[in-house]
Amino acid sequence: MTIRNKLTLQFAGIFALILVLFSLVIYYFTSLYRLDDFYKRIEGRAYDTAAHVLDADEVSERARRNNQIRYFRVLPFEMVSIYREDGTLLFSDGEGQLEVKPDILERVKGERMVQYTQDERQVVGILYEDNEGNFVVLSSSVDAYSLRKLQHLKIILIVGFLGSMVVVLLAGWAFAREALRPITKVVSEVEKISASDLHLRLSNADGKDELSHLTQTFNKMLDRLELAFEMQSTFVSNASHELRTPLTAMIGELEVALMKPREAEEYERVLASILEDARLLAELSNGLLQIAQASVDTSKIKLEQLRFDELLWMAHEQAVKRHPSALFDIDFANLPDDEDRLIVKGNDALLLIAIVNVLENAAKFSPKGESTAVRLSADSREVVLQVADKGLGIEPHDLKHVFVPFFRANSVRNITGHGIGLPLTESIIKLHKGSISIDSKVNEGTVVTLRLPQAIGVISAKNAF
Repeated sequence: MTIRNKLTLQFAGIFALILVLFSLVIYYFTSLYRLDDFYKRIEGRAYDTAAHVLDADEVSERARRNNQIRYFRVLPFEMVSIYREDGTLLFSDGEGQLEVKPDILERVKGERMVQYTQDERQVVGILYEDNEGNFVVLSSSVDAYSLRKLQHLKIILIVGFLGSMVVVLLAGWAFAREALRPITKVVSEVEKISASDLHLRLSNADGKDELSHLTQTFNKMLDRLELAFEMQSTFVSNASHELRTPLTAMIGELEVALMKPREAEEYERVLASILEDARLLAELSNGLLQIAQASVDTSKIKLEQLRFDELLWMAHEQAVKRHPSALFDIDFANLPDDEDRLIVKGNDALLLIAIVNVLENAAKFSPKGESTAVRLSADSREVVLQVADKGLGIEPHDLKHVFVPFFRANSVRNITGHGIGLPLTESIIKLHKGSISIDSKVNEGTVVTLRLPQAIGVISAKNAF
């Protein structure tokens, strides 16, 4: 069932419920008022008849004539009976005989007035006190006129309900169609978007209503998808290039070596060259494996409390071993007085890889003889590591691709590397619920900032003692 039909039925259902309740309330209170009003009229007829029959010898001629006039103003199908206190019938008027059970007379004597219905007939019984004793007067009638009006009211309410439902269904369908028109437009626009048209965006995103908010959210999702597709395309292109280069070199060396018999020294040179290319492929494979390991669930990685400054020194030692000519200027001037604020919760092996990658990148891209500034600090919630080099910098259009595996800017193609370090570092830092940011200016240098949350629970526990 379409949303339009659902909205129409829901709208009609709510209106039908309200209309039914409204009609029932009108009918019920009209019926109640008619019943109560007619009981009062019957009660009045009972008193008029009793006064005409029992008080005729006690009042003046004028009062008797008034009683007689009121007596002859009969109700439809009226029947009146007067009983003595012992239950004998004294007076009866009207066509037929009112069925009176003995318990009714006793109820009237006890309650002084009784009202009840007998089929369509309404009956009122009163206890009338006279100088000759107490009498029970039973007066009954059928409210034929009001019952016919009540029946007409019922028909009017039913017909009005059915007619209103037809109007409501039509109006609800038109209302639902108009209300869903913007959604229909969004659906038609979305159907035009494919993997090759991710640059398209939905219109009507400038409003303040919920649909505009949905459109804005969807457009933001398209932005992320477009970036993801672009990053994927870049990854495939760069990965193919990085993997193809050593393989092509290996195949070329082997083909040349097999063209004719060679000296043992030549074979040794070829094997040494192939070994170097094979190590390059192994390094690429290890990098991809580390990225995959850094993307697994945190629950599968052993986490413990670590001193970040100690990790930094260990990473510094490894970076110096790999790049003996690299210079690092480590600044601990902004460390907090409370050393516990340098404690983070993480995996020491993974965090060490992340820090070493950042230091190696800075060392590779810094001019020879220039030192890399390394600054460690901590605020109230995070440990912050900043690594700043004075290299070539990164072009603005390349910044959004630096975390794509195998991506390398054209300006650094001549520098050895595979474009795995920063993507791996980002995966590790995100795994530890931290963040990494890069600020770079061409020909001025690049600043890489790592932020990791402090182990607040441990700090708080220590402070409690």
